[in-house]
Formats: sequence, C-alpha cells, structure tokens
Amino acid sequence: MTTRLVVALDVPTLARAERLVDALSGIDVMFKIGYEAVYGFGEPLMERFASAGVPYMLDVKLHDIPRTVHAAVRALVRPGVALLTVHALGGLEMLGAAVEAAGERAAELGIPEPGVLAVTILTSIAPEDLNELGLQGGPGENAIRLAALARDARAHGVVCSVAEVADLKNFFGAEFAALCPGIRPGGSAHGDQKRVATPAEARAAGADYIVVGRPIVDDADPAAAAQAILADLHA
Repeated sequence: MTTRLVVALDVPTLARAERLVDALSGIDVMFKIGYEAVYGFGEPLMERFASAGVPYMLDVKLHDIPRTVHAAVRALVRPGVALLTVHALGGLEMLGAAVEAAGERAAELGIPEPGVLAVTILTSIAPEDLNELGLQGGPGENAIRLAALARDARAHGVVCSVAEVADLKNFFGAEFAALCPGIRPGGSAHGDQKRVATPAEARAAGADYIVVGRPIVDDADPAAAAQAILADLHA
C-alpha cells in the first residue's frame, strides 16, 4: 500500500498558493483546498487545477441538514475534485445525502465520482476535550463509532488521527480509506495539533493519505520539505 502525501494550501493569498503549486510541480503530491483558500480565492485556484487536469481535495467539512448538504455537494463537484469532506457528526442521513449527491453530479458531468470522506474527531481535540463536547469515551472509540456511520452511508472513508487507523482497517477493511491530518516530521512544532504522528508512523499504521501543511508551506524550500516527507514515507 502507498500512502499519498496531501499538501494543505492553507495560505492567505492566491499568489502564494500558486507559488507553492509551481514549486511542488513534478513532485508526487495531491493538493488540499481548505477553508482559507475556499473562501479567499477558491474559484481561480479550482479553475487552475481543472484546466491542468490536476486532481485535488476539497476540504470543506460540510455539516448541515441533509438537503442543504446534498445541494452543497452538487455545487462543489466538478472536474478535478477527487476527495471532499463532510462531518460525520452530521449523522447517517446527512452522510448519505452527501454520497448520493456526489454520485449524481459526477454522473451528470461524466467525470469520476469524488470520494466523500467523513471527518471523525479533529486532531486538534485532546481526550480531555471530549467531555466538554458531550462525547463519552476516548477519541478512538468515538472515531470508530463515527466511522461506522460513514461506512453505512457508503462513504469512501474517514478523516481520523493515525492512532485510529489500525482499528479502522481491522473493523472496516483495507479499502475503507483513512486520511490523517496532524502529521508532523520529527522535530517539527505541533502548533494547534494535539494528536500527532510522523509520516513514517502514519505509513506503518496503514494510512492511505497524510495531510501536511505548515511543515511544507512555511518552509523556505517547500519542494525539499515535501521530498523529505516522501522519503520518510517510502523508506
């Protein structure tokens, strides 16, 4: 199994995002467009990827009533969107609406259906934070419970921490995808991430995708930083 590196384009301007894309061209990475980019300059960035035939991840973490999420997914699916995210806490019906809308719209456009990934427990949430949210048990228990909803809704997989991946694969099978944020190369600052792992730990656990932002985008040489992470993944 190959673990794919996803670079988070969490930067404040289109010009900086495009410089990062240029710097990382020719390197085997996928790009992730998250909140900052979607709301700040999403359309031109998505148009660039579509015109270049570059698949990307749209990390919008939708969480609303099923009808609204269905409509939003239909509006978001377009050429190039390979993955998109919704919140598993939206419930089974909402997750099913997202998956249904992704399939419907992709069929209408004649493009590959994007994988819907359900966000379980954010990696910025520590175990002691769960009680404040009214969730019983630890992060792993909650992540697996939410992953079961995603599986029942026919989602492509989930977003979870590396700590949950082995159990996830054991319960739901190797084909149920695990995308892991909170990835930090050894010696990197954790920032606001609380449940972190190294790229090598993610690969060993069986993660299908790892998301890395600041250790690459804030590096003076983002290409070298990305190559170092890929070397760690493939060692």
